[in-house]
Amino acid sequence: MKKKLVVLTGAGMSAESGLKTFRDTNGLWENYKIEDVATPEGWNKNPQIVLDFYNERRKQAAHAQPNRGHKILAEMEEYFDVQIVTQNVDGLHEKAGSTNVLHLHGELSKVRSVKNEDLIYEIGAKSIELGETAEDGGQLRPHIVWFGEMVPMIEIAADICLNAEIFIVVGTSLQVYPAAGLVGYVGHEVQKYVVDPSLPSYSFSTNNVEFIQKTAVEGLQELKERLLGNG
Repeated sequence: MKKKLVVLTGAGMSAESGLKTFRDTNGLWENYKIEDVATPEGWNKNPQIVLDFYNERRKQAAHAQPNRGHKILAEMEEYFDVQIVTQNVDGLHEKAGSTNVLHLHGELSKVRSVKNEDLIYEIGAKSIELGETAEDGGQLRPHIVWFGEMVPMIEIAADICLNAEIFIVVGTSLQVYPAAGLVGYVGHEVQKYVVDPSLPSYSFSTNNVEFIQKTAVEGLQELKERLLGNG
């Protein structure tokens, strides 16, 4: 019986694949203000700017390649029951070969109707324009959880964390809720590892946390060797 290894990943996981995080640029994301492109208010004010922004991100993500860190997590499935819970929307975990990925904040390669959030379409790298609608007549919007919106997958993610036997956090500063609260569902006795080169102000009200001050690639390489007993 393989041990349950749960990995919570954020934007730092994809940084070594060349995808920027908005925290790198003082609240700007590729020169856009977050409130203009990643909130319901921004969408209501100017949906064209939002569509342009995500059309560009979608193209970027389609060309991006998984880095060694993504591949290590895919390789770990040979030894562990690996479940990835990701805040990332770029699809790089799947590209690397991971088979159990829960997307907390949606996926760039998908769009949905503004009238019915269950009417979701896979579009790959395609652009979406104003006037393009779902079959119910609703304008298509990015299938992304914006700031201020509910996170529909959070309860499933909490259940996954409850059952973790090993827990790894990679590339997320755990500043954005509700995702940041997931670590609270992990058992106190479970060994936890945080991989982050900068180690910002993490506050854990739990035991058994080890910090690895390295990039996603370096930290996961070290962890893989240790967890398999080779390091």
